[in-house]
Amino acid sequence: MQLYFIRHGQSINNANTRNPDYKENSDPYLTEMGLEQAEYLAKYLKEKQEITNDQAWNIQNQYGFGFTHIYTSLMERAPMTAAPTVRALGNIPFTSWADIHEEGGIYAREKEEEHRGLPGKPRSFFEKNFPELKLPDDLDESGWWNRPFESEEERQPRADKVLAELLEKHGDKEGQPEERIAFISHGGFFVRLVSAMLKLPWRQGAHDMRSWFFLNNCSISRIDIRKSNIMITYLNRVDHLPAHLVTG
Repeated sequence: MQLYFIRHGQSINNANTRNPDYKENSDPYLTEMGLEQAEYLAKYLKEKQEITNDQAWNIQNQYGFGFTHIYTSLMERAPMTAAPTVRALGNIPFTSWADIHEEGGIYAREKEEEHRGLPGKPRSFFEKNFPELKLPDDLDESGWWNRPFESEEERQPRADKVLAELLEKHGDKEGQPEERIAFISHGGFFVRLVSAMLKLPWRQGAHDMRSWFFLNNCSISRIDIRKSNIMITYLNRVDHLPAHLVTG
């Protein structure tokens, strides 16, 4: 299996990271720049979707990507990022995967609210804006989150669970073609997922430093998972974006 982890485009929260007067949005949408990043991503992936040489070593995807499945978080910025690619490629299964959400979930950001859990977008929002997206059967008008703030203790087990489910669904199987999976997700969850894959302690680096895997908006990272090997093939590629659209 090849896993392609694509971070969402620039959100309104990303764009205001250094604005002391900005009040964070609980489920931030994409900025105009984020939408433009998503369009560039879609154009690039459409041009590179077809595998043009299935016999050559395609470690940098110089011969194409050949996606077989696309999954998205249900945080608004993720399907907003994924939709242009899904529409450009056509006929690729596009499915929500609630557990690949960003850390914390959907919660109030005001200090006085103490991270109170919020509903998240309802089924009608996704059906109206992303009709191609396969939604959970139990998602209704009450919203997809409807839980308390996700605690620190819940986060790594969630990533461990996603990895186990990913391997069960799409791991290499004898006599079947390799699957190429795209996750449209979030930077914090990426670090958790890599920690699950490599059994890394959370944010612990050498010499008492703190570790992190940085991803730019709409970057592509590739991890190849074989029966006995996990290979970090490349991280944080943004060569499909013009310089002015490279944001964090």
